Amino acid sequence: MIDKASAIETVMRKLKKIQVGRGLDLRTYKRDRSVVILRRGEDLFSVTENGFDTEQFTEDFKGVKKLLKKLLKKEFPRSNKIRVYDVDANDLN
Repeated sequence: MIDKASAIETVMRKLKKIQVGRGLDLRTYKRDRSVVILRRGEDLFSVTENGFDTEQFTEDFKGVKKLLKKLLKKEFPRSNKIRVYDVDANDLN
C-alpha cells in the first residue's frame, strides 16, 4: 500500500521499469474500485478504469501521467492509501 499523495510518482517510476505485457493494478482499500495499467508496447499503455465509470484508454507514457491524475481524483476521492498489485496481461483474461 502506498500513500495517495505520492502515488503518481511511485506508479510512474514502476511503469518505467515494467516489461511489455505486464502492468499495475491500483485498488482502493476496500478493493471495490480499480485502475489497471498494462504496458502494450515500448511507449504504449492500456489503462482500464473500473469503478464509478468503466472505460478503457490507450495512452503514451506522458499521457498516462495526466490520465492517472484525473482517474485518481475520480475513483479514489477519499482514499488515503492505495493498494498496488503487479499483474500480467494473461491474469486479466
